[in-house]
Amino acid sequence: MEHADLVSEMAQVEHLTTQERLHLARRRRLQQLKIWQQREKEWARTKARREKSNKRSIYFSDSVMLLEAAARNDIEEVRRLLARGVTPDATNEDGLTALHQCCIDNNEAMMRLLLDHGANVNAEDSEKWTPLHAAATCGNLNLVRILIQRGANLLAVNGDGNMPYDICEEERTLDAIESEMAARGVTQRLIDETRAATEMQMLMDVAEMVKTGMDLDEPRDSQGATLLHVASANGYLKVVEFLLEHRASSDVMDHDMWQPVHAAACWGHLEVLELLVQYGADLNVRNKHDETPADICEEGEMRARITRLAAEQEEVRRRAASGAGDRLKTARRSSSTASTSRVRSVRRTSLREKQMAAKADARGEARLRETFDSAVDDECQVKTISYDIYLSITYVKDLASV
Repeated sequence: MEHADLVSEMAQVEHLTTQERLHLARRRRLQQLKIWQQREKEWARTKARREKSNKRSIYFSDSVMLLEAAARNDIEEVRRLLARGVTPDATNEDGLTALHQCCIDNNEAMMRLLLDHGANVNAEDSEKWTPLHAAATCGNLNLVRILIQRGANLLAVNGDGNMPYDICEEERTLDAIESEMAARGVTQRLIDETRAATEMQMLMDVAEMVKTGMDLDEPRDSQGATLLHVASANGYLKVVEFLLEHRASSDVMDHDMWQPVHAAACWGHLEVLELLVQYGADLNVRNKHDETPADICEEGEMRARITRLAAEQEEVRRRAASGAGDRLKTARRSSSTASTSRVRSVRRTSLREKQMAAKADARGEARLRETFDSAVDDECQVKTISYDIYLSITYVKDLASV
């Protein structure tokens, strides 16, 4: 396929399971082989012309030729290239070696040839998958046994935090791996410590960054991923918590508008996702493909949990908005009630003052009336006395005249 076609399919590939990706890789390899076969035919047609010239019209590096020969199970070509000194650990753009390819294809003879020529039994691809990871997930028992005999690391941890036994579903192959782990005295504590080693190293590195005052939200790769993106994608709960406690942004975006919650959901790290939500991450946020964290989650039960959390988050926002509106209405109502109360209070005060003034006037008039009546009575009494005296004097005069 053309490069542009592959790029356009990346969004779909991200949603595939590991097994589906392996099948897709095989189909791509077959397509590539067909193209190369066509080119070989074209090369044969122009062989005579090339022999007249020292220049080669088509040239492949020895590493590419080795990988191609291993993929099409051309053991003689691989043997010839190895004899010429071509490294058995040549990789493609994804870090995949010929030994990885053998484990996928269940090619025991090719595996033995590569290992006999010094191939690294613990080689890692770009996602830290070793050949033992590939053989275990494909359930290739014989290859698993050979790798273990040649020193494969039983506790190798890939980019998803999985050891070979974690991703092995074939019962006999899983028994073989676990039996060897028991024989070597591997304990659960050792497994936990080994699995956490990478996380602990990242935690120490981040702590050192904080001490030096580095920006925790600064992109760390060409895709714009930050430390929180990386920790969330790998399920490093302690690192995520440390970053959030030191004010790393929970809603930071990479170039594809992925936030850390997208990364945690995509790789199935529920505890990390819940922690991000506690620090304000939005579960309804969408990336450039208009996908929410629930949309990109492959595991059904976890997707349901994310959906419930998103609904609860939305309900909390709705109630908060409604509560703010109610508080505003209550404040306005209280202000209106207080104003009405003040008016009524003024009115009640005015009426009371009027009533008191009227009563005071009535009492004043009563006192004046009482005073006036008293004065009149006194005057009448004086006049009465004076009249009695006058009568007495007149009576005396009359007697005297007699």
